[in-house]
Amino acid sequence: MLYIIQTALELGFLYSLVAMALFLSYRVLNIADMTTDGCFILGAAVSVTFAAAGHPVLAIPAAMLAGVIAGFVTAFLQTCLKVPSILAGIITNTGLYTINLMVMGWSANVSLLKTETIFSMFKKTGFGGAWYEAILAGIAVAIAGVVLVWFLGTRLGLSIRATGNNMDMVRASSINPTFTIMVGLCVSNSLTALSGALVGQYQNAADINGGSGIVVIALACLIIGETVLGRRSIVKGAVAAVVGSIIYRIIYAIVLYTKIVPVQGLKLITAIVVALAIAAPSIKEWIAFEKRKYTLKHKGGRSHVKN
Repeated sequence: MLYIIQTALELGFLYSLVAMALFLSYRVLNIADMTTDGCFILGAAVSVTFAAAGHPVLAIPAAMLAGVIAGFVTAFLQTCLKVPSILAGIITNTGLYTINLMVMGWSANVSLLKTETIFSMFKKTGFGGAWYEAILAGIAVAIAGVVLVWFLGTRLGLSIRATGNNMDMVRASSINPTFTIMVGLCVSNSLTALSGALVGQYQNAADINGGSGIVVIALACLIIGETVLGRRSIVKGAVAAVVGSIIYRIIYAIVLYTKIVPVQGLKLITAIVVALAIAAPSIKEWIAFEKRKYTLKHKGGRSHVKN
């Protein structure tokens, strides 16, 4: 059981950065950014390639810069060429498949066996013992979360939040929504690439199909966290991304460990968990409505009997 919790924490922290990125793009900017799958692999590809060349630390900012470029392309298509947001993300995501192959030397996967990574470097410090991977991942997520919350509290960050709430009002206030959308998507995709970079070095490999469906899973993690913590503030939103990701990974790990379903059925379990997570707010509203209807019906019935 301890191993399940440890693994869930490690993967939960690492993948929570994608949920945090979706919090910025989907919740704050109100944009469905479909660049996520390709950008995640881009971050992993750049990180693993740099680490294989002997630069595991430099690999992290390099991956984030690559994510910024991917976000800029999506934002440019959307704001300057007037491509609908979903299509802009799909176009960038499609193009990134070839870019990712190029970064990995036209190979579908790259391995880091017997190569130094930031995790192996951190292990040598002796800090954290067997939990060193979870601790390093937690530190990275904490730093990213604090920086994101701070950024969204700055003047530019407030402009980005206002753009997501009411673009017409922002435009009337002499704020350029094109600029705020570009900055928002660049920051969002840098977080996605950071997640890919850390996962690549954590797994000692990058695979061209490793990010398939990650945008749906990250969105489910975000909604799970919001269901638990609520959506009342930026801080809660950032924390919800982390909490939801850890909860999702615990559920996934328990299913794997207990073998409730065969390995071949894990995709089905994932789909069910994702569907329930996304539908959770609607289900809660329906249950509350039915409870009110039931209460009113029985109160009305008792009043009629008394009369």
